[in-house]
Amino acid sequence: MKRFVMTMLLAIPLAANGQPAPAPDPFKALAFLEQNWEANTQGYGGVKSTGTYTFRRELGGHILARRSTSDAGCKGPATFDCEHGDILYVYEEAPGQPLKAIYFDNEGHVIHYDVSVPTATSVVFLSEASRPGPQFRLVYELKDSLLLGKFQSRMPGQGEWKSYLEWSGAKK
Repeated sequence: MKRFVMTMLLAIPLAANGQPAPAPDPFKALAFLEQNWEANTQGYGGVKSTGTYTFRRELGGHILARRSTSDAGCKGPATFDCEHGDILYVYEEAPGQPLKAIYFDNEGHVIHYDVSVPTATSVVFLSEASRPGPQFRLVYELKDSLLLGKFQSRMPGQGEWKSYLEWSGAKK
């Protein structure tokens, strides 16, 4: 047991002061999202709505949470839920592992995502293709001072993504 503990201690990287080096920040690449944002949405079937959403770290910085709310300015068909609310949690399952995310909304939807950061100002949340039914993609891109977003889907066997909702908004 003593040998195991010594081996584990030797495997911990040390900073210049001899203390364990701090772990890299898994959310550093997503820092551009951490704000309160306005959302002006144009959706499938003529849905137009406004609202806000916030990305912020929670639980001692171990997750990045996005929470959204709708304003009273929603216009859409009778079948569209203008009282939509959702939560997206971005997390690291273990230190050094790729980021994952899980989405919940007031309609009972749950979506598991893999997270990638293709550029310094964009992030892609891609649902698992191995699950039955459509695959989903959530994309955020910061252009100038606007954060653009898209929620898209594609059916099994299709290569093309179709937007269900697209939005843009400035910092609030």
